[in-house]
Amino acid sequence: MKRIICIGNRYLPEDAAGYEVYRFLSKRGLPNGVDLIDGGLAGLDLLQYLEGMERVVIIDSISGFGANGDIRMFSAVEVAKAADPCFDHAAGLPYLLSVLPEVCDGTVPEIWVLGIEGIPDMEAVRSAAAQALDAVRGETAKEVYGK
Repeated sequence: MKRIICIGNRYLPEDAAGYEVYRFLSKRGLPNGVDLIDGGLAGLDLLQYLEGMERVVIIDSISGFGANGDIRMFSAVEVAKAADPCFDHAAGLPYLLSVLPEVCDGTVPEIWVLGIEGIPDMEAVRSAAAQALDAVRGETAKEVYGK
């Protein structure tokens, strides 16, 4: 099974990129075997959506990587390296990805994180949705995007 997880806070425009992609994709048919999840602000509770998956693409807002609307694909390893070694209430996706190999029941899925800079317009949302679908179908970010 493959999954796209869209995360962020829908009430803060600068953190709502994942939610906007979720809204866009939820109105369209997804390929067989691909699940779509609104991860909202689940944080460490996202573990339940990762276990048992073959491949997962996580969509989130990013800041400081480019111009507004720019899209960047990261490997789970790249994101995990940004984790603070101390766990607290601010621990988020980087922390989850850093501890995933230790806490995941079963095989750790192939995970890609697709980040959208700033407040995305509809063109950025469509592009991110297309890139997420490509990556979740197996056209890995490494092959497609050279990352």
